[in-house]
Amino acid sequence: MNGWTTSHDRVLAQRHAEGWMFLIETARDLRPAGAASSGNALARALTEPVRVQAPRPLAVLEVGAGSGAVTRALIPQLPRGSRLDIVEASPRLATRLRRLVAAHPPSAGRPRHVTVHQKYIEDLDTDERYDVIVSGLPLTDFTPIQVERTMARYMELLHPGGTLTYFTHIGTRTARALTTSQAEARRYAAVHEITAAYQRSYATSRRTVWTNLRPANVWHLQRPCVSSDDRQTPDEVNR
Repeated sequence: MNGWTTSHDRVLAQRHAEGWMFLIETARDLRPAGAASSGNALARALTEPVRVQAPRPLAVLEVGAGSGAVTRALIPQLPRGSRLDIVEASPRLATRLRRLVAAHPPSAGRPRHVTVHQKYIEDLDTDERYDVIVSGLPLTDFTPIQVERTMARYMELLHPGGTLTYFTHIGTRTARALTTSQAEARRYAAVHEITAAYQRSYATSRRTVWTNLRPANVWHLQRPCVSSDDRQTPDEVNR
């Protein structure tokens, strides 16, 4: 009983420390460091496309991993022979993520390749195309231009038929309209319209996670199984 209590207390202390780490990083970095700390239910919903496509080896990209709440849920689900690239802009959080990866070595029967890249997604220089992209970026905090570039980059990095998964908090649009300046409300409305256009064009499912600290919708978007020459932009699809 004492051993279980000690282990349980250690886990709680670790989660508490991670929460403070994230708050400190977000306050230090003028550009958002990633998504708010994710609960188990939200992490499971975000990583569902990995489980759906298992057991074949997958190329997976996690963007805006933050303190690693989703990463910790993602790594054990990687099928044998999979590749995981983790992108995190904050140097301090990237260092923490490398420690997290080192603490989860692959077993003999489940070899995999995991790399942490300390950079922004638009600066990721790779020829890799991914089966699944898990995004923890707080898109609603970005400018419309940043959101458009990020979403376009995600679609570019996906294999045809690949899945992008990300979340949005419920009720944020109404709250911001009531509590922010008109300029900020316009910025948020423009961001919402960009993401809504991608959802109309590419969404395959939406799941609401009510048990998260802040209830959220988890979106799954799929890149069409067509050549790049035939692929349409959201604006073209909705004309």
